[in-house]
Amino acid sequence: MEVRSITKNVTVSPQKMREVVRQIQGLPAEQAVAVLTMVPRKSARLVIKTLRSAIANAENNNHLKVENLRVKEAVAGAATTLKRITAKARGSAGPILKRRSHIRIVLSDE
Repeated sequence: MEVRSITKNVTVSPQKMREVVRQIQGLPAEQAVAVLTMVPRKSARLVIKTLRSAIANAENNNHLKVENLRVKEAVAGAATTLKRITAKARGSAGPILKRRSHIRIVLSDE
């Protein structure tokens, strides 16, 4: 059985988020939590929060055991980008793109 958890509109770029998410794919859920606690990044804290939510969903909603859960899929995709401007020379404007991302984690007991 598959259990998922999604966190939307996190203020970290998808590129930075993917570096952390790739580290936990295919790992057992408990080991993935241990790996993420050692990663010194803001994105790791956000991914571990989503992972713990998925584990709680598996335990409480589907009555699955944590020992049997594996990270089947961990994806960080692009969300909407906030577009801002900054002043440039001669009265022109330059773009500032504040990128955001979605985190999706799927756990499976198979």
